Formats: sequence, structure tokens, C-alpha cells
Amino acid sequence: MQNRSKQHLLHSSSRIHLTLFFTRGVSLRTWEELGMFEREVALYRKFQAKGMKVSFVTYGDERDLKYAPRIPGIDILCNSRPEKRLPFRVYAALIPIIHAKILRKSNVIKSNQTAGAEIAQRAAKFWRKPFIARSGWMWSFNEARRTGQNSQQTLQVLELEKKIFSKADRIIVTTSAMRESILKIVPSSSKKAWVIPNYVDDAKFRPLKFGHKRHEIIFVGRLSPEKNIEQLLRAVVSSDIKAMFIGQGPLEQLMMKMISSSQGRIYWKKRIPSNDLPFYFNQAKLFVLPSLYENHPKSLIEAMSCGLPVLGADSPGIRDIIQHGVNGWLCDTDSESIRISIEYMLNNQNLCKKLGNNARTFVIKHFSLEQIVEKELELIKEIVKE
Repeated sequence: MQNRSKQHLLHSSSRIHLTLFFTRGVSLRTWEELGMFEREVALYRKFQAKGMKVSFVTYGDERDLKYAPRIPGIDILCNSRPEKRLPFRVYAALIPIIHAKILRKSNVIKSNQTAGAEIAQRAAKFWRKPFIARSGWMWSFNEARRTGQNSQQTLQVLELEKKIFSKADRIIVTTSAMRESILKIVPSSSKKAWVIPNYVDDAKFRPLKFGHKRHEIIFVGRLSPEKNIEQLLRAVVSSDIKAMFIGQGPLEQLMMKMISSSQGRIYWKKRIPSNDLPFYFNQAKLFVLPSLYENHPKSLIEAMSCGLPVLGADSPGIRDIIQHGVNGWLCDTDSESIRISIEYMLNNQNLCKKLGNNARTFVIKHFSLEQIVEKELELIKEIVKE
């Protein structure tokens, strides 16, 4: 019975051709430079293994085509006119025509993030294809935090989200809180808004045995104000903690300043390929994420999948994943609370071992790549059948 079910799934998926539109301005080269390539393509490789045909619409030039050997079978549709690369606006406007051969054959079109979703939506409408709007984070929420609830920028983003979500055939968000936010913007979207979390390839992100841990804590993420980097750095500098930071962003100058006053206890790498992250996670005793707010943080669930004990701020998006004292530890967002919590956990090895084991179990149960593939396949097959 189980084999027959798998064969049916393979057969039904083999009739489907999915075209993914990248985030506005993003290319395969961007994914590679940010160390995201392997992480981002993992889902679509799994779709291929289920018999689905996949195409990528990117905003790169002919250099994106060199990635074809790494993603065999996936069409790479980019701004690669032999005579001259088109200006962004012209390319974006002409995508339905330029890539007509593939788009016409597609069964469903999907956007990767809200930024650029209007381009994907326009192509879907042009070719009369069902459209899936995916949003890994609420753009309007982040914009309101950055510029104010009633700022012109926030209102413009809200209007864009309303337009995209109201016209989409299905909506994918990563958390229940995001779904509730969308229902406030478009109340009629309750039946088409699906919660499908970020995934972790738990076969790659797994515990590795090392005789010696090089770092006491590790942070992986963007060096930006919402990540509360300054307070974490202050906690490290005011103690004897050895820390590894992996990330880049607008607070790089602050990072360099803090490194100079850390007496060699802070190590920093701007970017690491996602395939190498398990090695770095396993070289640390504790993962720390002190953000003021998150959506569904990939670095957190990847660290948990490695069996690493995790410490997170008691903030939206983090407390939805970390159960205090069960699969992780929560603290306040000020440097003193962060420092005390780090030192407490580092001095309690039995606690850390328990939290790390529970963390991996939790991630495998809720966020494993295989589970997310099945959930999204269910959605795609439903929309294609309709």
C-alpha cells in the first residue's frame, strides 16, 4: 500500500511544471555569493526527484547559465540576450514574452518572496496560469519597524501586499502569525493561505563529533539592527566568552570596532556556503540569536538540527520556536541578560546536552526537508487540479 501511494505521488507530480520567479533583482549568482545556493535549491531538487519539472526565472545575466551543471534538469531563464542585457524595468516587463516558451508550458507559477511577486503575478495572468505567492517574511511588518507604522514606505508596501495576496490563487507563509497578518489585509484569503515553515536538510545539518570546541558561542545572521547585534557584542566584550560571528550587513563597522576591543575573543567571517555551516555549528558550544524580532529564522532551526543548544531572545518569531527549558533557552534583549544566560548555560553541561538533543528532535518533527516537500506538493497538486 505504501509503495502504491509513493508511485501515485510520483505519477501525479510528473504532470506538473513549476516555474519559480526569484526575488526582485536576485540571481543564482546572488545565491552563490551569499552562501545560499545549496540551501535554496534543495527544495526544488526534491521536487524533481518526485517527477516534477522545474524552471527558474532569475534577474541575472548570462553568468547565471554557468550554474546549469549544478542543477541539471532545471531551466535557467535569465536576462541573457546575446547582443545586450536589457535594463531591469524592460526585462521585468517583457518576461512573459522573452520566456514565453517555458511559461506557456508551465502548470503553475510561484514567487519566492513578496518583492518581485507582482512580476510573477503579471506573467501568470498573461499566460492564464495559477499563481502561488510565497512570503518568508512580512515586508510591511519589517518596514513599519524601520520607518514607522504610517510612513509612506509602509503604506506602499501594504498596498502591494494587498494587491498580491488578494489576486493569488494560493499564499504560502512560514508562520501562523504571518497568516493572521495576511487575513487582516485580505480577510477573504482564509481558505487559500497556507502555513509551510522554512525547512532544514537534517541529513546535512546534523551533530558532528569533535574532540574540542573552538568557540563557546556562535551567531549566524545578518549584521543589522533588528538582529540586536550590538547588545550581543557588548555581552561578549564584557566577559571572557569566545565567539564566532558569521554574517554581513550594515553594522560591519561596529563589528570591526568590537573585535579590536575583544582581546582576540571575537572571530568573524562575512559569509560561509550553507553546506559548510554544519561544521561551524558543531565547532561551537552554544548558538545565540538575540534578535528584537524574527519571522521564521533559518539559522536557528539549522543550529537546532545540529543538536546545538540554543539561546534566543524572548521575541516574536523566536519564542514561537524555542520552548524555554525544553528545546532551548530564552533571555531578554539587553546585554546583561544575554551575558548572564550565556554564562549560565555554558556552566551547565547537562542542561545543554538535554536542550541540544530535544532541539534536534523538535526540528526533525516539524521542519525536516522531506516534510516540507510533502506539504508544498500537496498545495501544488491541489491548485493544478483546480
